[in-house]
Amino acid sequence: MAGIVDISKLTEGKNLTEIEDTVLRYMVSHMDSMLKMGVRGVAKENFTSTSTIMRLTKKLGYNGFVDMYYKLLPPVEQAQDHVSTDLQFINSFCSNSILKYNSYEDIKEFARRLCQLKSGYVFLYATGFSAIPLEYLTKKLLVLGIKCIYSNGMDSIGVFENNLEHMELLIVVSRSGETRWVADRVKTASENGIYTVSFTNEAKNRVSSMTDMQFRIEDSNKLDDRNMMANTFFPNVIMLMELLIYEYHKVLQNMDEK
Repeated sequence: MAGIVDISKLTEGKNLTEIEDTVLRYMVSHMDSMLKMGVRGVAKENFTSTSTIMRLTKKLGYNGFVDMYYKLLPPVEQAQDHVSTDLQFINSFCSNSILKYNSYEDIKEFARRLCQLKSGYVFLYATGFSAIPLEYLTKKLLVLGIKCIYSNGMDSIGVFENNLEHMELLIVVSRSGETRWVADRVKTASENGIYTVSFTNEAKNRVSSMTDMQFRIEDSNKLDDRNMMANTFFPNVIMLMELLIYEYHKVLQNMDEK
């Protein structure tokens, strides 16, 4: 059970001690009995104290042991459920949740900002799998005549830093919303007065909390950090991007009519 659940995104940036990491892995592997065992039972099984358990819950941002259990249970159960029927997967596309997590006014505002760009560049940045939909958006913007610079985790930081002066808009994609390189670029852009836009999963995360505009897309496998399982996150990001481009054309049309 423990082998199919990747907890790296839960622990990233939390500075867990070795015993805290061990305890978390134990709890994720024993979700079915964790609540019944309670704080004392988990502490006993890991040869540690109850205070260690409570410190762990605070570091992870939970209000306590019970709160951590109920917050961890849904994503852990999803990660453990490897066998999904074709019908369930297809239905997840049909019951699209793009507008469940995003305001249509934000979509329109994004389109307006694209139309109001002056002489600067749109800088687009992502790493790993998240770079795929972002590269798609870059090409869409380029064919519209919008000046863009696309960069990913393989590029030198100089590609970003040496273009700050000419940057008007920063767009980032981070499925987890916790990728350090993405967060660092958002922070730098914000400090230089550059408007920032993020595409992340729907959960509260660091990157979206730092950007001026946030688009959230449901992630059906939050603990599948290696992207081994089927997931509608990335195709839904592209679908949302198409909706943004659709609104961009509507704004342009309205401007022409005035």
